[in-house]
Amino acid sequence: MQIQFNTDKTISGNERNQEYFTTLISKGLGRFEDHLTRVEAHLSDENGEKSGTNDIKCLLEARVEGKQPVVVTNNGDTVEKAISGAIDKMKNSLTTIIGRKQNR
Repeated sequence: MQIQFNTDKTISGNERNQEYFTTLISKGLGRFEDHLTRVEAHLSDENGEKSGTNDIKCLLEARVEGKQPVVVTNNGDTVEKAISGAIDKMKNSLTTIIGRKQNR
């Protein structure tokens, strides 16, 4: 499973952050690894430089073998909360989709 990490200009996308969040995504979605070819994470700050609540947006796109991509979004006060929430939503979606695939 390949993980691609993208940030907008207001969120630090340095190597240390990318490594940490890539590991977080990999661990969170690890049980689906055999079914996924790639996961893309897109982080953005919806308010730009201004502060606000739930203004960090994480969009996760998972490429499932033989299926259309699965996309979830989550907003949070911090990058960590946004990514963690998106991982939880993705786990729920993949459990449903892969569970259906295996039942057929």
